[in-house]
Amino acid sequence: MTANSSQPTRTLSNGTAIPVLGLGVWQVDDGQECERAVAWALETGYRLIDTAQAYGNEASVGKAIRESGVPREEIFLTTKFYPGGKDARVEAEKSLQRLGTDYLDLYLIHWPQGGPTWAWPGMEAAVEAGLTKGIGVSNFSAAEIAELGKVARIQPVVNQVLFSPFDYRRALLEASEAANIVLQAYSPLGTGRHLGDPAVARVAESVGRTPAQVLIRWAIQKGLSVIPKSTHQNRIKENFDVFGFELDDAAVAALDALDTTNQTAEALSRSGKWWS
Repeated sequence: MTANSSQPTRTLSNGTAIPVLGLGVWQVDDGQECERAVAWALETGYRLIDTAQAYGNEASVGKAIRESGVPREEIFLTTKFYPGGKDARVEAEKSLQRLGTDYLDLYLIHWPQGGPTWAWPGMEAAVEAGLTKGIGVSNFSAAEIAELGKVARIQPVVNQVLFSPFDYRRALLEASEAANIVLQAYSPLGTGRHLGDPAVARVAESVGRTPAQVLIRWAIQKGLSVIPKSTHQNRIKENFDVFGFELDDAAVAALDALDTTNQTAEALSRSGKWWS
């Protein structure tokens, strides 16, 4: 599959198209491990790569992209502002230096530490300086999105959150869509925990697919962009092979029933927040 193939995209509110499937590199070591994972993903056909300042592997992501032979304009590249910093625009410049590229396709506030609005002027400045095409957020609740929307001159285009059948944040998905924000799912496989669940296994068996493929396909059918992480070539390929089948209503309902969040509008549970 090439960059110009039939992989579906979502059109963001700024007019750019984001692939519905990408590679995330959270907890991937800087250096050869990260470079190989990104290279394998691009060879397979992925065109969305997601990193962050907090991951410490932007340089490896950039190196793999440059050495892949895939034109930069065919790749949708995301990084995230670490909100322990002071100025999102300044930190975007540093990210671009590490990545070795002239622009980002998407720049997110990694989490709402200190409140949902204080960093946004710097994010908007990054757009105005041509450092990034789009800006958005991560780990923001529906209430935090609403608060940000009241003061933003440039509206967020994406909210990246923990999302899977087990973390089916339906109210947050609906609030995001109502605000013209695409929800993006990280850890759709539960960092591997969900792959052995019996209900997931039954659905996978019924459609002749793997549990990972079923979990990714479920999120895609919910209208999300999905960024599973893997450092194994076979799994990177397996995770990408999700466009040749659909889950029927019964399979989707069986997966929906696994939710443990009461279909919340929160991005994380109170106990799951790692900032004050």
